[in-house]
Amino acid sequence: MKSSIITKLQALQERYEELEVYLSDAQLVTNQDRFRTLSREYAQLGDIICCFKKWCYMQNNIKTTKTILEDPEMHEMAQDELKVANIQNEELTQRLKLLLLPQDPDDERDCFLEIRAGTGGNEAAIFTGDIFRMYSRYAEIRRWKIEIINLSEGEHGGYKEVIAKISGEGIYGKLKFESGGHRVQRVPKTESQGRIHTSTCTVAVMPVIPEAELPKINANDLRIDTFRSSGAGGQHVNTTDSAIRIIHLPSGIIVECQDERSQHKNKAKAMSVLAARIRAAEIQKRQQAKTFKRRNLLGSGDRSDRNRTYNFPQGRITDHRINLTLYRLDEIMEGKLEILIEPIIQEYQADQLSALSG
Repeated sequence: MKSSIITKLQALQERYEELEVYLSDAQLVTNQDRFRTLSREYAQLGDIICCFKKWCYMQNNIKTTKTILEDPEMHEMAQDELKVANIQNEELTQRLKLLLLPQDPDDERDCFLEIRAGTGGNEAAIFTGDIFRMYSRYAEIRRWKIEIINLSEGEHGGYKEVIAKISGEGIYGKLKFESGGHRVQRVPKTESQGRIHTSTCTVAVMPVIPEAELPKINANDLRIDTFRSSGAGGQHVNTTDSAIRIIHLPSGIIVECQDERSQHKNKAKAMSVLAARIRAAEIQKRQQAKTFKRRNLLGSGDRSDRNRTYNFPQGRITDHRINLTLYRLDEIMEGKLEILIEPIIQEYQADQLSALSG
């Protein structure tokens, strides 16, 4: 491991021991804000320091074993021990590097999931419905809660657009790589000649931002319209103008919400989505302003980001960002997304590790 990384770990260990002293001071409890801040920092450092102590112990163990190699009688046994110790050392080194990677504070947050039909007409809307069902099944498997914010149904099934809020543990960190263009190749239900068509939809995943961190939105920059809810029935049909449409004039972002019967609740949900979109647009601008030396696996939610192709005749799914092809399309459409998500996270971490070691 590079000396610069070891120096950083030693500094973190000193900070950890310093925090232990602070937190043992009974007077600190009187300042609850500072106590919470230091406790959070102490907890975050815990795994790194525990791993670093094991790594330091392993270095001493390897050093001792190497000296035993010089003894002819102990040489063979020491060789075996050294082989095992080197494997364990490599595992600890990799774990330490992963723990040192910068953490995205948004990873633990809930998220908004937006899916929009792209090219392909009615088939694109049907595909959008299939993709939303795939994410809904994945959420069920992980015991996450899904709340519909807004949906616009397609003429032959599926959705022209669907916006949902997903709540649970570590959601954004799992789903943030889903943003971008998704493409389907199959014979549509609406096709009478049996020809394979290509249709698309776009997915955008944005973290739900706490109220205190929301970007300031000038009321003069908004145009707010009310209209009557519409839909197939149930809660989506209303006899009052409770549905809300908000247009952010500077950016042109439009958000609609008609899920609730209350106009105030619909407005609150729409404002939350709008703030998340504005923040996501600002982050995307900053990312585009940088010169990327490595791949950017985080999609923007634009159609130009071609993440995946879902080929139904061959039961094949391909993630173009990491050149991953799997013949398990049926499983994935039933919500077993982990087999796609984990390799992308691993590639992303590998890129970050390369930057850390470079």
